[in-house]
Amino acid sequence: MAAEHANPTDLKHPLRIGTRRSKLALWQANWVRDQLRAHWGPELTVELVEIVTDGDRIQDRPLHQIGGKGLFVNGIEARLCRGEVDLAVHSMKDLPGQLAEGLEIVCTPERADPRDALIVREGVCPSGASLQALPDGARVGTTSLRRTALVRRLAPTVNVISLRGNVPTRLGKLDDGQFDAILLAAAGLHRLGLEARISAYLDPEVFCPAATQGILALEARTSDDRVRRLVAPLNHALTANVAAAERAFLARLEGGCQVPMGCYAEPTEAGGLSLRGVVADPSGAPYYVEQVAGNEDPALLGRTLAGKLIDRGAAAVLQSLKAGGAS
Repeated sequence: MAAEHANPTDLKHPLRIGTRRSKLALWQANWVRDQLRAHWGPELTVELVEIVTDGDRIQDRPLHQIGGKGLFVNGIEARLCRGEVDLAVHSMKDLPGQLAEGLEIVCTPERADPRDALIVREGVCPSGASLQALPDGARVGTTSLRRTALVRRLAPTVNVISLRGNVPTRLGKLDDGQFDAILLAAAGLHRLGLEARISAYLDPEVFCPAATQGILALEARTSDDRVRRLVAPLNHALTANVAAAERAFLARLEGGCQVPMGCYAEPTEAGGLSLRGVVADPSGAPYYVEQVAGNEDPALLGRTLAGKLIDRGAAAVLQSLKAGGAS
């Protein structure tokens, strides 16, 4: 990461941030804008450029059937490559394992809550909300194959139904009675001030989060040293290491929305990282889980964890899904 010192010319021109139009994406872009203004002062002008991606346009099919999570970033990356925006703000879990050529993650702010959250419609779990407390046949909404696989493993008697849309849309479908419970990222609910809707937080040791869940990615052109200098003060070193480990795991397994996998890294007392990884069939079985820990390069740890899962037999699940086996 470059030094935090900007050149006088760095502040003369507006910084154009590309973002999706959803409430959560706009919150994230505005947060980055506000943090940059707080650091550099009024001399820095920041403009938000709202971009509609293919993932936003196509709402009638699950992501794994239409190309995966890259659909939420491809349009923004194209604008970056053409020089029409200077910086993109993403939920890092929306990024595929490989970025577009000429682009890179230039800043990783501190991670928010990485856990998944269960939101249960009132009256469904009168004795206390949890996956195991959901009644037989309960309609559980999610668009994630990872969440689908873990729900089917932990609560095999519920009915998992595809649920697309932004956070307010999904909550509205729950409130309308279309679902009995839904699963969302806790970080997004907190960022939108909706944490009161959370019925239960799911333990990452049992319900492994998506790789880099709760982490923002600030993406720019590799050659743009100006942007790198401007965003450097927002970087959080520990989160950057965690993200490097989890993204290396993702890249080694060539993972995306088409693959039910999770990965979660935590710092150890020895100053290294502990990583837990999961690969599962969408049905919930077979289910593979492994863990590694060490002080070596974070990306190496991520690749090592992925290799252990492959050696356990996860490769068969991955090959089946690539061949069209995802349900």
